[in-house]
Amino acid sequence: MDGYLEDGFDIAQLVPGFRPPVAAGAPAADAAALDAADAGMRHWTSPAEGLFTPGSDLHRRETCRMFRDTFNPYRPAVLDWPRLPPQALARIVALPIWDIAVQTEGKAKLRMAAYAGTVPDPDMRAALALNAWEENRHKEVLARMVAAYGIALAPEAPYAWPADAERAYLVTGFSECIDSFFAFGLFELARRSGLFPRELVDTFEPVMQEECRHILLFANWIAWHRANLSPWRRLRFEAKVAAVWAFLVWERIGLARTVGSDAAQDNNFTLNGAQAVAAEAPALPDLLALCLAENERRFAGYDARLLRPATVPRLVRLALRMLGRAAH
Repeated sequence: MDGYLEDGFDIAQLVPGFRPPVAAGAPAADAAALDAADAGMRHWTSPAEGLFTPGSDLHRRETCRMFRDTFNPYRPAVLDWPRLPPQALARIVALPIWDIAVQTEGKAKLRMAAYAGTVPDPDMRAALALNAWEENRHKEVLARMVAAYGIALAPEAPYAWPADAERAYLVTGFSECIDSFFAFGLFELARRSGLFPRELVDTFEPVMQEECRHILLFANWIAWHRANLSPWRRLRFEAKVAAVWAFLVWERIGLARTVGSDAAQDNNFTLNGAQAVAAEAPALPDLLALCLAENERRFAGYDARLLRPATVPRLVRLALRMLGRAAH
């Protein structure tokens, strides 16, 4: 993998001096370097004093610093795919998610790259461009995994450059906030179930934490961005946000079959995944509570002054109260 996305986007144009951290054929980092990078990805506290008021220069600067400082140059760039016993391999191959997963990452990196190119602030532009590069790395990880385990993928259609880069980034950002929340819980359910080898779960772990960083950046970008809009532009932006949420809700309750292939590819595959990763799927309240706990655990290592995605956790807490289950 190099510093270019296959659509021709050159990250060096938006992040001056960026070099791919692990070149093909380079010697692997030692265990100490891997552990240090992994810990640095999960824990970050700003040395700056004061509150990170949304829209302020301090908020923007520390958000971007968080994303730079927690960048992991090794994982998930260097992953050793463990040999799987026949039953575990069959379960992996049978999961109906791999086409969607690869295509979703491909669209995410293109949309983020497109929007990054429109951002005038150099720090935020660089952070969003690095996010696009990491999405491309996730796509490479998935491509290597399916190749290692002999999983057949459908041919990828060309990824179209978005006509409205901001809307496309909002769709991707909010989609990741929704999907990652449930994926965190399902990933922990898979770890507990033992249906998949511990080595495979450990291999994917840094990818999951990197997604946590992505939605942390998105939550703080959107707060910073909307706070700096004029009243008229803010009204237009909020209308666009509302339309994106309406689209995502429509899509995820199965009413968007006629919207087109993009809707099909973005469709959330995590919500119905419990049966695929556990011998016995938990009750809905237990699954929701696990997702909520894992979401909080993954964000716990980052400076508390940074904003967290709040919509899905708030809705899940409400659902748990309606189901008669107390949320912590």
